[in-house]
Amino acid sequence: MYPDLDGKVAIVTGSTAGIGEAVAINLARQGVRVVVNGTNKQRGAEVVSHINSFGGEAVFVPADVSVTAHVIELINHTVDSFGRLDIACNNAGNEGRGFDTHTYEEDVWDSTIALNLTGVFLCMKYQLQQLIKQYESTKDKNFNAAIVNMSSIAGLVGGASPAYNASKHGVIGLTKQAALDYAKYNIRVNAVCPAVTRTPMIERFLNTDPSLVTKWQSMHPIGRFAESDEVASSVLWLLSSQSSFVTGSSIPVDGGWTAQ
Repeated sequence: MYPDLDGKVAIVTGSTAGIGEAVAINLARQGVRVVVNGTNKQRGAEVVSHINSFGGEAVFVPADVSVTAHVIELINHTVDSFGRLDIACNNAGNEGRGFDTHTYEEDVWDSTIALNLTGVFLCMKYQLQQLIKQYESTKDKNFNAAIVNMSSIAGLVGGASPAYNASKHGVIGLTKQAALDYAKYNIRVNAVCPAVTRTPMIERFLNTDPSLVTKWQSMHPIGRFAESDEVASSVLWLLSSQSSFVTGSSIPVDGGWTAQ
């Protein structure tokens, strides 16, 4: 579907499960050489093995994206393995438990903001440094690169935890600013805003609060949750040249949730 992606090099953070895993696998099916990332080494090895099984090419780099040194190593390992970086999906995050601001636990706030927002900032910072270096060294006037950041409908409307809402709104702000700052380098930056997606997170909530899951499902006019591959499809489009005039956008993939 996206022949221009063939041969490119991608980093997908948080790609050992859920949406990130779907993005990594679907990119690999387009011929992209993928750096799989997460903190679960066993799951990382399994995702790489799956990609290799259909002839794709991938490596796993364990890294906590909220830690600067880990992010730098993630970029360096990418360049050492594949020689360059072309595209990235900054997907790593967590749901941030809890609901009420006046009782919200400060350590949960700190850890959620660190992963969901600071992690995206750090990844963009060092990805952009590498991409600018490549832009300035190339003689190719057709140089182009793309970054997709994973926000959420919680970046567009309220309804989740204080830290989750704040972090996902922040991701959209970071995305817009970077899109303006780096368009001159032919680097496009966009965000995807999924509604509730059938991932291991949903399985956890099914075990702990099934009534909440039923409530969430009823809030999607389309009548169901998203599948990870459906969100991944939007990410691939934004990373490909088929979206060449799209930058600074935050695209809902939400079954109509935010249209209500």
